[in-house]
Amino acid sequence: QVQLVESGGGLVQPGGSLRLSCAASGSIFSIYSMGWYRQAPGKQRELVAAITRGGNTNYADSVKGRFTISRDNAKNTVYLQMNSLKPEDTAVYYCNANIGAYGSGIYSIRDYWGQGTQVTVSS
Repeated sequence: QVQLVESGGGLVQPGGSLRLSCAASGSIFSIYSMGWYRQAPGKQRELVAAITRGGNTNYADSVKGRFTISRDNAKNTVYLQMNSLKPEDTAVYYCNANIGAYGSGIYSIRDYWGQGTQVTVSS
């Protein structure tokens, strides 16, 4: 069974920084893309940033130049460094990973989600 566990959320003042982490564990054979999504109250979940196994990255226009996604393949972990935070960045942040894993002897590739971590930017 595969699990994604997030950490690093919290309350920060505008202009501040936070670093989110997400570690994958379980019967993992390979992790392909990893990413972060966010969902603010009353809004749809949106992609914040994604990174391939080879390190190619993709960012939402609203976070370009402020957020940096990275990953440690040896640790099955993805990070999101968030700088110059704004009140509009307030949301629940979810980790997502496309993982090949064995379950009941069967190999499958599918998306997994973390439980979400709250990020609040407020003075």
